[in-house]
Amino acid sequence: MSSDAGHSEIQGSRLLATCLLGGVVLAVSVVGFFLVYPPQRSFGIWRRRKKKPIRVYMDGCFDMMHYGHCNALRQARALGDQLVVGVVCDAEIIANKGPPVTPLHERMIMVSAVKWVDEIIPDAPYAITEDFMKKLFDEYNIDYIIHGDDPCILPDGTDAYALAKKVGRYKQIKRTEGVSSTDIVGRMLLCVRERSNSDSHNHSSLQRQFSHGHSQKFEDGGSGSGTRISHFLPTSRRIVQFSNGKGPGPDARIVYIDGAFDLFHAGHVEILRLARGLGDFLLVGIHTDQTVSANRGAHRPIMNLHERSLSVLACRYVDEVIIGAPWEVSKDMITTFNISLVVHGTIAENNDFQKGKDNPYAVPISMGIYKLLESPLDITTSTIIKRIVSNHEAYQKRNEKKAESERRYYEDKTYVTGE
Repeated sequence: MSSDAGHSEIQGSRLLATCLLGGVVLAVSVVGFFLVYPPQRSFGIWRRRKKKPIRVYMDGCFDMMHYGHCNALRQARALGDQLVVGVVCDAEIIANKGPPVTPLHERMIMVSAVKWVDEIIPDAPYAITEDFMKKLFDEYNIDYIIHGDDPCILPDGTDAYALAKKVGRYKQIKRTEGVSSTDIVGRMLLCVRERSNSDSHNHSSLQRQFSHGHSQKFEDGGSGSGTRISHFLPTSRRIVQFSNGKGPGPDARIVYIDGAFDLFHAGHVEILRLARGLGDFLLVGIHTDQTVSANRGAHRPIMNLHERSLSVLACRYVDEVIIGAPWEVSKDMITTFNISLVVHGTIAENNDFQKGKDNPYAVPISMGIYKLLESPLDITTSTIIKRIVSNHEAYQKRNEKKAESERRYYEDKTYVTGE
């Protein structure tokens, strides 16, 4: 019995030694594995290193900002995780293109309000120099510089993005068809000229031409203001791309504001910002071309309903739009959209309706859910048009200068994937 017990003890000791030795070998193997393959470089089941965001840069004048600018910024943002936008200063624009219609501080408000923009660089140069490109890469941690497929040529005939292309840090997006700042200025210049000849032209017919983004004078081969006014072709996909895709929550405080929002400007942005701050969800009603024309004159709107809708949808303060909203805010409409508050700004094209019997806000006023907001900026669509008219010759020359490059772009245009 004693020999059997001794034999068992020896076997137990050997088993224990084997287990201990195996444990040591396993521990050494595990430590060696993680020395060679640290956790952050292995299968990601431990502590994964945080991925560096891809930062992309796009610059521009963003003068008379429109849905084409917004769509370019949307496409640029899709190429990275963070979009940094350079806004060219007034002096640089004057030197390279002619006088801007909107000053830098207004253009900054407009760009800041675009929902795809993460950061802004004010006073950006018109051309990307080697020093500025180094600053973008080193200080702003930019990975790629973005521009549209339309050429950007400097006064000396060189490509403004040549350096970025040379170092392989350039990416291209598709230009938005049917609109440009030059095109919009051309519409207004044509509007001013046609109004001066009002006896020989049909106003409502001209308004319809504007609202469809073209003029018979151009289609007939006339020179007009020197700019090809192209035809905007709205698609459901574009509206989806600009939409938030989310409705209000069950207990959301819904604020409603309506208007033409023609030539979407800084005054519009600021009143929308204030309106959004009064609730959880901002619903914006955009009046039809016919409604705008009936209330503001036959030569309005300059931009058609779909163009105006896209500009408003791109604003970060807007949650949803009603495309073709009624002039009067009815009880049925308030119930349908569960509207808690209806607001209007003190600065508008025409506030005389508040004094008359046909006040479009009579119902919300009677319900005690109407509020008049103090407009932060004294800017209207007429303000923008007056700027064009007061400097008519300068903008005429600017458009004529741009006309040739616009013509070449459309003649040489090829299909570009993306959007």
